[in-house]
Amino acid sequence: MIEAQLFFGRNIGNELGVSERDWSDFLTGEVTPRFPNGLTVSDASGHWRDIETGRLLREPSKVLTLLADGDPATLRLIREIIDLYKARFHQQSVALAIRPVCVSF
Repeated sequence: MIEAQLFFGRNIGNELGVSERDWSDFLTGEVTPRFPNGLTVSDASGHWRDIETGRLLREPSKVLTLLADGDPATLRLIREIIDLYKARFHQQSVALAIRPVCVSF
């Protein structure tokens, strides 16, 4: 099993562009159908350095945590979610952290 954490920035440009409604629609329409067994979403504040200006930027973010098999099919579904979010909300990137875990329910 793996724990995958996806970090979704919510700004488009310098302003909040991904509303709670937009996020909820994305979660319901794209994420949950791919991972119907469960997931966790947390609100976060992202901090990152703009490589062009060197400025430290902050933006509201969502962290999606998935516990799932680490097989190629699961990794493909995670990549689909990232690509869909980037395209729909004009994002440069979505951070992804994956680590092996031992899980019990």
